Amino acid sequence: MKTSQRQLSSSFTKLCERLSSFRNGEDNIRDLEAVFAYMDANRDGRISAEELKKSFNTLGDQLSDEEAEAAVKLSDIDGDGMLDFEEFSQLIKGNDEFTEEEQKRKMMEAFRMYIDEGEDCITPRSLKTMLMKLGESRTSDDCVVMIKAFDLNDDGVLSFDEFALMMMR
Repeated sequence: MKTSQRQLSSSFTKLCERLSSFRNGEDNIRDLEAVFAYMDANRDGRISAEELKKSFNTLGDQLSDEEAEAAVKLSDIDGDGMLDFEEFSQLIKGNDEFTEEEQKRKMMEAFRMYIDEGEDCITPRSLKTMLMKLGESRTSDDCVVMIKAFDLNDDGVLSFDEFALMMMR
């Protein structure tokens, strides 16, 4: 899910980039399985948001509760709130194997994380709020500039279509 990773913290994105070398080759699958087993602290065959967060802490990176929950939610294909090996592998491999419908659904889930309740677009205020939850402190002016970079119709907000185009870059 390369596109969805962009809204997560730089720590999470860096881990996925480091693990992306596991993308090809049968030998590398064993290495990916070892990473999965390490993160699956209770050995139930699934990684919870809490296990993901603890793994990051052990590796020396900080991952907030919100970031861990977002990573799991964005990658959780079967909706059980956990990552099994297939879902974890897909997170690392990227979105190449998802159908167009699955990609759109996951993109919409990511988009909804950034909008305020009752809204249908990302505003500078909602962007600032989500970035704060993700541990990225930005000023309102910073958020205006970020939105302006992808605001195709100059209305000061990001629609779903504008968000999707931004994430595909």
